[in-house]
Amino acid sequence: MNENDDRFSQPDSHNSAIFWWVRKKAGPLSSDDQAAFDAWLAENAAHQAALDDVSKMWGDLRSLRPTPAERPAAGPRRQWLAGTAALSAAALALFMVQGDFSVFLRSDFYAGTGATKRLTLADGSHIELNAQSAIAIHYDAGQRRVKLLKGEAWFEVSPDPARPFVVEASGGTVTALGTAFDAEVKNAWAHVTVTQHRVAIASGGKNVIVGEGQQSAYAEGMFAQSPVPANIEHATAWRRGKLFFDDMPLAEVVTALGRYHHGQVYLVDPELRTLHVNGVFGTEDPVAAIGEIETSLGLHAIYLSRYLIFLYQ
Repeated sequence: MNENDDRFSQPDSHNSAIFWWVRKKAGPLSSDDQAAFDAWLAENAAHQAALDDVSKMWGDLRSLRPTPAERPAAGPRRQWLAGTAALSAAALALFMVQGDFSVFLRSDFYAGTGATKRLTLADGSHIELNAQSAIAIHYDAGQRRVKLLKGEAWFEVSPDPARPFVVEASGGTVTALGTAFDAEVKNAWAHVTVTQHRVAIASGGKNVIVGEGQQSAYAEGMFAQSPVPANIEHATAWRRGKLFFDDMPLAEVVTALGRYHHGQVYLVDPELRTLHVNGVFGTEDPVAAIGEIETSLGLHAIYLSRYLIFLYQ
């Protein structure tokens, strides 16, 4: 459920073909929509070819699921091997799309889609990784350094005056000052929320102290923002299997839920990105959350299984 809906806002034949295929799949077009569709088809010969490709892709996907009569007879071992190979290939393909394989290779600890991970490091510090998150650990005699490669993590740092605990993210550093804090990398920005004591953020050549109950954000080469009060319960709700959305754009909501959804959600209409969502949703069933959002915003959806969902107005 990553924020891949950008592809629908790009003026490209294939993206437009997906848009029109979904529209037609949802039911008869209005007269205005039909006129727009006809004009789009007539505009360029490549448009019909792109639409044919999308239709063929859907036909190919359906053909991958044979009926019982079409399934060849096979012994239990052969069936098991075939099933395992198919599931492995599907899982690897989905991981390559959603998980960023290069991040996985560079990480020491990785939490995949729909899973969180709790760690206790050698010094007694605790780290909890949100879903689709990764870190690399670099400890030596003089410093404890953790690089947040992707996603979000909560840190509870064990005191050690001789070895500072430093988290690298988005081109800056967050140094613990006897601290528990949450750090998230999102859209090239690092967002830091302090739940206990203080941290020192170094970014853009300047240090900013963020105290307990405060949050700040920074990007590479930029000063950290002045600390502001934080809603700790909302910021750390993911650790309790909940997500709070306070007037958040739908595009960001889709991205947040995507950490827990083994699939994709596409916003067919670009203007849907800026619709605002309020609510509390459980991370255990992101598809149900999408259904609730669909209803509350008066949207429509096409579910091509639980794994591929199109939202449109």
